[in-house]
Amino acid sequence: MARKRRSTEIFSMSFLDCMSCGFGAVILFFMIINSQSDITTDQTQALQAETDKLEIEVLEGRKNLALARNSIQKLETEDEEAKDKVSIIKALIAELRAELAKYDKRTLAKIEATEKLQSDIKSLEEEIKRLLALRLEDEAAGERVRSFKGEGDRQYLTGLKLGGDRTLILVDRSASMLHETIVNIIRRKNLPESQKLLSRKWRQVVASVDWLSSQFKKGSEYQIYMFNNVAVPAVKGTEGLWLKIDNGNQVEEAIRTLRRTAPANGTNMYSAFQVIRDMNPRPDNVILLVDSMPTMDAATSTKTSIGPGERLNLFSAAVQLIPSGIPINIMLYPMEGDARASISLWALALKTRGSFMSVSRDWP
Repeated sequence: MARKRRSTEIFSMSFLDCMSCGFGAVILFFMIINSQSDITTDQTQALQAETDKLEIEVLEGRKNLALARNSIQKLETEDEEAKDKVSIIKALIAELRAELAKYDKRTLAKIEATEKLQSDIKSLEEEIKRLLALRLEDEAAGERVRSFKGEGDRQYLTGLKLGGDRTLILVDRSASMLHETIVNIIRRKNLPESQKLLSRKWRQVVASVDWLSSQFKKGSEYQIYMFNNVAVPAVKGTEGLWLKIDNGNQVEEAIRTLRRTAPANGTNMYSAFQVIRDMNPRPDNVILLVDSMPTMDAATSTKTSIGPGERLNLFSAAVQLIPSGIPINIMLYPMEGDARASISLWALALKTRGSFMSVSRDWP
């Protein structure tokens, strides 16, 4: 009997399994590829971003480099221009210096010439003064009873207003006439009288009186008083009397008395100015030789010290004794520590139409 032929099935179980496996493999393959594609895409984007950043930085660097090159070129150009200007300025300075040196030489030459001319003029003026003084001295020599030999021509340069028919000389012989400084005055006060007489300042005062007496005109009258705490005439026994300049022996006696009298005690200008009032007839010219303001207004005083204000008050009171119309010519021998003496005595000379001089150490 014929066997019954089995029908063949196209889609059998084994085939489906293979197909399923194959399909699954394809799906897995695509999944794997897709996963790798995402990773690659992320890396690519990151790299692209980094690349873009680098490009931007490169472009910025190129831009900055270009700016730096432009700045360098500008600076180089400015430096060259500055160097050119410096060179021009240096050349101008050198030219100006040369011109200035040329003018300086001309100016110095003019200054030297001017100074020389001024010096020559001054020398000629001094020579004229000296010759005029010598002429006046020669003209007056015949009228003088005494002569005084000074050093050079200093005896002509006093500026004192000498002359008059009756001249009164008041000589300060207080202890301050021993020296210019207070310390040395105190020290010399304790020396023997013979050494006091050798004091440079007092010898200068005596020499000044000697010179003044040689300037009196013939036929005139004079009187010399010394004052410290009291005022006495240099020639003893001549109180209130006028002496004749023609009597040379009396003049010499007065000078000798001054040389033998040592400075001592305080300064009483009240007694000195009282002499002016008591002289009859009154003097028409007074010469006051002094070094400081008064320290007393009487022959005695109980005060051991006196201040500047009190000394000024004593001076003001003493000045009231001077009659009007009599010029007071003052010869000041400055002493330290009495700053008001100069201005006060100068004011007195100015008020009375007299003259004032501060005596130098080497006069007369």
